[in-house]
Amino acid sequence: MHISPGMVAVVTGAASGIGRATAELLVRRGCAVALVDVDAAGLEATAETCRQASGRVSVHAVDVADRPQMEALPAAVVAAHGHVDLLFNNAGVALDGTIEELSLDDIRWLVDINLWGVILGTKVFLPLLRQRPRAHIVNVSSLFGIVGMPRNGPYCASKFAVRGWSESLWTELHGSSIGVTCVHPGGIRTNIVRNARVIDAAAHPSLMQEFEKVARTSPEHAAARILGAVERNRMRLRICPETVVLDWLKRLLPTGVQTLIARMARAAAAGPLSPPP
Repeated sequence: MHISPGMVAVVTGAASGIGRATAELLVRRGCAVALVDVDAAGLEATAETCRQASGRVSVHAVDVADRPQMEALPAAVVAAHGHVDLLFNNAGVALDGTIEELSLDDIRWLVDINLWGVILGTKVFLPLLRQRPRAHIVNVSSLFGIVGMPRNGPYCASKFAVRGWSESLWTELHGSSIGVTCVHPGGIRTNIVRNARVIDAAAHPSLMQEFEKVARTSPEHAAARILGAVERNRMRLRICPETVVLDWLKRLLPTGVQTLIARMARAAAAGPLSPPP
């Protein structure tokens, strides 16, 4: 489908990172955008940038893990824009710690946002997308939705689940007016690690330093790739060289890749490995 002026997009996680870059690019393409995030201050910053580009936006301070808030969101978006053509389920959080260390409450917090946010976004907006001649859903998974990484068990579980959800949805909607794309970013320069929950607060600075070493791709580049995938109706998009390499290695050596990662983690004294968005 061609992303054209007059289309309406809903972008979750729009306060920063890939979400903000996607919203700004959509506005430059002539789309109206409903900005969704729990970070009200960040949302206003995104909205201001979009308005400076003469974009038409609405701001929705919503927790994607909150079912009543999400169920009320479509009506608010329709009231502001009239319809919805594009849905970007992008909101996500990170959590550093081993499965043994992490509390069930912390695990549920992450899964509610990373997985249930995608599930709720899909369910509440799918009826509106059905009404459009062409529509598209983008669900953001991760490189960590392809390989399992130490100290990221809940994150990997949520992102693997987003991949499965997206592939099932794509299969069910195949041949319809609604396309589905699952995105697997690698190291993108976002605030996900800076805002992560960590078991060892003293290790947080080193966690960010490690992430900054591998986060070489800008959110703007990721956003451009995502919109390109929407227009080409691609089921799957891998962003960053490390995603492509590990994806192929995982296919060729599914057990061997996990063994290699385990050995690298031990060699680094089990240092934290930062999740891409």
